[in-house]
Amino acid sequence: MEYLLLVLAGIAAGALNAAVGAGTLITFPALVATGLNPVVANGTSSLGLLPGNLTGAYAYRDYLTGQWKRIAPWIVATAIGAVVGALLVVKLPPGVFTAVVPWLIASACFLVLVQPLVKKLRRDEDRPLVAIIANGVVGIYGGYFGAGQGVAYLAVLGAFATKTLQEANAFKNVLAGIAGLIATIIFCVSGVVSYGAALAVAVGALIGGAIGGYLAKLAPEWLFRLIVVAVGIVAMIQVIVKQ
Repeated sequence: MEYLLLVLAGIAAGALNAAVGAGTLITFPALVATGLNPVVANGTSSLGLLPGNLTGAYAYRDYLTGQWKRIAPWIVATAIGAVVGALLVVKLPPGVFTAVVPWLIASACFLVLVQPLVKKLRRDEDRPLVAIIANGVVGIYGGYFGAGQGVAYLAVLGAFATKTLQEANAFKNVLAGIAGLIATIIFCVSGVVSYGAALAVAVGALIGGAIGGYLAKLAPEWLFRLIVVAVGIVAMIQVIVKQ
């Protein structure tokens, strides 16, 4: 029954990650409920959700065609940030970083809301350096915990690098996958992963990622923006409650 619960949690989390982000908000409490301690649950969730990132990115492959050279610097920045974030998990007390997480998520939600205004102010010109730095910062957060990182990626990409929220979501799936992969490697080396539980989550995430990716592409941008902000608010509240 526990493994069935984790498969179902993986489906829901994989769909949420592909569409918006914050799938960790589903898998993390589900893993803790099976008896894993929070650190192991975090590492297990990162490993289990990786297949969902792959299927989510594949669902947006039409947006990614011919864009890899453009997003390469963001991938590098995200990878470096994820290494820093994952190392913080094993080196610092949990309260040091999570104290600022609600404020980071709140800032991301606000940026998603005001993206149309920001785009007008920047006159549709990309801000490559700002996007690289911002993606590195989000990578740190994604490597550390990840709940709400999708909202943050959508915020910075939509404000400084992309013309539509759907395009930003395509890139978000790739960058979140990179952050998750780097963090997972470090968690596995550190021995904070339950592989049986991760496999159950992965089976569900593989299915959910494909479902969420295709459904997200069907949503009009105004609705998609509201969903992103709603998920971000839920992520912020849950982090505050856990503190």
